[in-house]
Amino acid sequence: MIIVNLDVMMAKRKIGLAELAERIDLTQTNLSILKTGKGKAIRFTTLNRLCRELDCQPGDILEYREGDKNDGDN
Repeated sequence: MIIVNLDVMMAKRKIGLAELAERIDLTQTNLSILKTGKGKAIRFTTLNRLCRELDCQPGDILEYREGDKNDGDN
């Protein structure tokens, strides 16, 4: 299972949802979906922009944890 730690990185960098959404050219709604872990996918361009603006690595935002084998990967 993939865990999204975007909220943690945003807190560390002291940046709010609206400001980050504007900086990476993404709607606040879509960024919120990513932040809450409700998204089903993320584009590499979006991940690249997030890493650039938050000065971090993809692994700082996304984490893999062992989970249920039936977690949506049909």
